Amino acid sequence: MDLIIEARWVASVTQQQPLLENYSVIIQAGIIVELLPISEARQKYTATSLVCLDEHVLIPGLINLHTHAGMNLMRGIADDLPLMTWLSDHIWPAEQAVVSERYVQDATLLACAEMLSGGITCFNEMYFFPEATAAAVNQAGMRANLGLLVLEFPSAYASDADDYLQKGFAAHDSWRSNPLITSSIAPHAPYTVSNKTFESIITYAEQLSLSIHTHLHETQDEITQSEVQYGLRPLQRLAEFGLLGPNLVAAHCVHLLSHEIDLLAEYSCHVAHCPSSNLKLASGIAPVTQLLARGVNVGLGTDGVASNNRLDIFAEMRLSALLAKGISGDTTAVPAQQALAMATINAAKALGLDDKIGSIEVGKLADLAAVTLSDIAIAPYYDPISHLVYACGREHVSHTWVAGELRYSNGVYANIEPNELKEMINTWQPKLKQHKQ
Repeated sequence: MDLIIEARWVASVTQQQPLLENYSVIIQAGIIVELLPISEARQKYTATSLVCLDEHVLIPGLINLHTHAGMNLMRGIADDLPLMTWLSDHIWPAEQAVVSERYVQDATLLACAEMLSGGITCFNEMYFFPEATAAAVNQAGMRANLGLLVLEFPSAYASDADDYLQKGFAAHDSWRSNPLITSSIAPHAPYTVSNKTFESIITYAEQLSLSIHTHLHETQDEITQSEVQYGLRPLQRLAEFGLLGPNLVAAHCVHLLSHEIDLLAEYSCHVAHCPSSNLKLASGIAPVTQLLARGVNVGLGTDGVASNNRLDIFAEMRLSALLAKGISGDTTAVPAQQALAMATINAAKALGLDDKIGSIEVGKLADLAAVTLSDIAIAPYYDPISHLVYACGREHVSHTWVAGELRYSNGVYANIEPNELKEMINTWQPKLKQHKQ
């Protein structure tokens, strides 16, 4: 075999055997071909590479279901501000000043390094210049669903909604044969996209079999604005276009009425829950317990670092579990196993990739992360999965593999040079500093 990973624990994120002890994961050509007790695997197989993780839990690669990797050089540029003030007075002016292909590629590579070191092997992206994002993703060797951003107003990338769409489709064609990259159409939000454009997006999505990724019901102001302008709440407006369906990933969904949760469930929509960003921007707390109870598929996202400051899915797992308990008054709400599922198989399902990634099963791609449990600061442990969610952090990730290829190991990246990242930061930080709050 190409690779055998022996682990003290394997958190498979499957219903049948969620936790395996002293198991080997056998990998050939990037695919998991067998799971066996270590003693049996040693008798049956040899491998080109053997990795022994006797103080670790092996998990599926984490999936960041909503982010803006191209904003990674804007970390902390304007903190402690309301969403629209943050966007209008700081983020959009900063983007107008610096966003270019080179900027997006550099910022995305920095984001890829941050995510790989935290066990994230796949992310769902929405930003300008997706071909530049693809170049960084290819260098890092990780997986991504790249949103073809659509807005009504001009930017350095495109002049109007139709220009965004056509440039996005050209980008989509350029990576169609790339096994690491998939696409979605990404209308930014109902408040930045017109009725006519949404109608075009629905047609294109059906013709090209693409999913749709958008912000939805992030703030109460967004909803009030929609009611004034259209006489409808944003979700109802999208429903009347026929945009709801199993190909929709809606980020945030903080402010939902009971019948709107039913609507999301009825149409098998997916929600990207971003608890840290929602709290930092004072947007509110999404009704995750109710969404899950009604069968809505919920995954976890970080949003961009400009509104979160970290691309850290461990932090989102812990926070999503704690918030659900605190809001509901139910200590069993979003237990650790469910939080881990939201960060892995649920997010994979939202991206239409659950047949390939999101759990450790025979036949799936070997997108994996190893988390050490030996750090004295988090000792002792009794339940490895509970420990992953409530005690471990991204700093405890020791290895990250994508399709069986080691992309990160104990501070060392396979394809990213830290000095290269430092040069990028030194180039762009002075240009962005003038837009700091």
